[in-house]
Amino acid sequence: MSAEQRLQELKLELPPAPKPAGVYKPALVIDSHVYVSGHGPLRSDGTLITGRVGADLSQEEGYAAARQTGLAILATLQEQLGSLDRISRVIKVLGMVQCTAEFGAQPAVINGCSELFAQVFGADAGVGTRSAVGMHALPSGIAVEIEAMFELIG
Repeated sequence: MSAEQRLQELKLELPPAPKPAGVYKPALVIDSHVYVSGHGPLRSDGTLITGRVGADLSQEEGYAAARQTGLAILATLQEQLGSLDRISRVIKVLGMVQCTAEFGAQPAVINGCSELFAQVFGADAGVGTRSAVGMHALPSGIAVEIEAMFELIG
């Protein structure tokens, strides 16, 4: 089953592809790779999930923010590539969680995005390397920021 078919089967709603908030490209294709700039948890209504995990948001709410961020990344990929079916595999995910100094479950939060990618691209192709780190602050107070790299089909 293709990524586009899985997206429909899972009844996932992609938000509008976010526009750059500075001087950068949302995604850049070089040879057989696509690099996706940092994305935040953009909802379909254009609002962002904000707050600090461990204070304003629970770990579960952070997970949901990471999943929403993954949906925003998929929206950018779909807009830039024309179809998610051009993706061969996930290579790398870097997840940043705005959190309290005491919060240490950043990997569990970023699983929201990683598990989404595994659902959409498959258990093997949808899982790549990953880092999950805590941050004192993120742009516009967003709860999560994620950047990723993907391999394109031939």
